[in-house]
Amino acid sequence: MEVEEAIAKAKKNNQKAFNFLLDEFWDYVYGYQLKRVTNEYDAEDITIQTFSKAFDKIDKYDEKYAFKTWLITISKNIQIDLHRKEKSSINSKITDHEDDKVYRLLDDSPSPEDKLITEQNLAKLLRDIKKLKPHYQEVINLRYFQELSYNEISQELNEPMNNIKVKLLRAKKLLAEIIKKKCSH
Repeated sequence: MEVEEAIAKAKKNNQKAFNFLLDEFWDYVYGYQLKRVTNEYDAEDITIQTFSKAFDKIDKYDEKYAFKTWLITISKNIQIDLHRKEKSSINSKITDHEDDKVYRLLDDSPSPEDKLITEQNLAKLLRDIKKLKPHYQEVINLRYFQELSYNEISQELNEPMNNIKVKLLRAKKLLAEIIKKKCSH
């Protein structure tokens, strides 16, 4: 799939297109943020919020600009907003209310990552999950072991639904990579 094709499909709410765009641009946006915030957790959080907002507003993306540039602009604005909020009040809750508007990412068909994850022996799977960062372990646990809906996870973690969806996409991809590495050895 090409980027332009993925964007067109994402505008029609295609889950595989969202996955493709996340995979294609995650490292770029995360690397950009890591240089600015010098903290892996904050860089990852801003990157999650970037994709959350981008997927929510994908229909407003203008093709005359590079998609990468559009993502970086969103990312930069989120980082600036967070910095301002931190400066204005240490106790302020850092969320963007626009992210509370739910964008429906379809998850009716299992992705290749889902299939790989379900094929694994449970004990091995639990060991592999423990290799993920704690916030990824948490969303995997809530979604697949406690079988909570996206909305329930959003309420449980007090985070916007889109952030939960992007975190879960990322967690599944990282877990699938861990499993594939073990299988190839």
